[in-house]
Amino acid sequence: MGKRKKMGLYIHIPFCLKKCNYCDFVSFKADNETKESYMKALLLELRDMPEKYCFDPKEYIISSVYIGGGTPSTMEGSQIYELLKRVRDNYRLSKDAEITIEINPGTVENDSLEIYRQAGLNRISIGLQSANPKELALLGRIHSFEDFKKCYHMVRNKGFDNVNVDIMTALPGQSLEKLGNTLRQLMTLGPDHISAYSLIIEPGTAFYKDYSEGGSRESELPGEEEERRLYYYTRDFLKEWGYHQYEISNFAKKGKESKHNSAYWRRQPYIGLGLNASSLMKEIRYKNTPSTKDYLKDSNNTSSFVENIVLSKEEQMDEFMFLGLRMNRGVFKADFERQFNALLLKRYGEVIKKLLKEELIEEDKERIRLTYKGMDYGNYVFSNFYLGDY
Repeated sequence: MGKRKKMGLYIHIPFCLKKCNYCDFVSFKADNETKESYMKALLLELRDMPEKYCFDPKEYIISSVYIGGGTPSTMEGSQIYELLKRVRDNYRLSKDAEITIEINPGTVENDSLEIYRQAGLNRISIGLQSANPKELALLGRIHSFEDFKKCYHMVRNKGFDNVNVDIMTALPGQSLEKLGNTLRQLMTLGPDHISAYSLIIEPGTAFYKDYSEGGSRESELPGEEEERRLYYYTRDFLKEWGYHQYEISNFAKKGKESKHNSAYWRRQPYIGLGLNASSLMKEIRYKNTPSTKDYLKDSNNTSSFVENIVLSKEEQMDEFMFLGLRMNRGVFKADFERQFNALLLKRYGEVIKKLLKEELIEEDKERIRLTYKGMDYGNYVFSNFYLGDY
């Protein structure tokens, strides 16, 4: 048999102690019975995923596992252990596989962290969002910055040497001073990776009524120029502290870039298990049902799909471009040609000329990538690369 293809595995745990005011993910509070039923359904989907997603497991090696949510640390440590044991029992993991779990302060103790170590988890992602008490309360977070520090130190004391921290920018009423306080406090701890996401007001969230267009508190959100200032400040501050920006919202110390998320942006195959999880296998994009009732009934069956889209070659090319451009390295022309047996400039020559003129991308012999200005207008740039079929 030839060399195995790399694939990623995402496992969605939808349970939270409390839903945050900005959150539009499939997440909710649940009792132990619901959690146990969900775990059984998840293990069934894990066992049967070659049949459900139409692939031969002998052809693939899992290079990364990401347990996200929700708040996966609301599950028992023994349940997370069993989940990863089943992954190893049924599939091949690479020796250097990155295995991540998301946790929130106040939801994990030393005993659970020890079980995570035994289960082979080697990367922890902690949700902070802000070090400012008023911002944490506004966001609906259940922890304080002191809770976060306690959690962070527990993680480090257990020997985890690859730790990400999530923060948010462009919050209502946020100033450079407030954002700077969060960043300075974080630098006293020295995480290996920082994800800095701008707040987006999504339909269905607690924030939507007040902060969406025309809402009673919309004016409290930073304007476009102020949002850029906050973004630039974050980028420049983290650069000074030794974090290199490798994607629009992600910053890492050398060698600590997220392997799992990088695989998404490079369009490597991955399978998502659990409620509302997405997958990309053999150029088919799948999406599981967001309905708990339907998932518990048919988790290991294709009837649980609410999306099953076969991508044309042209759609694959478009995704390759607008996902690859999220990364600071950009898109290499040789990679495009090798994957699609086609010239990048033949399909996107006019688009590239236009975006070069607008100073949103830069081009050399090897690649194209976003300029700093292009990062400001990322969604506009990406939309130009969706051409669809010929």
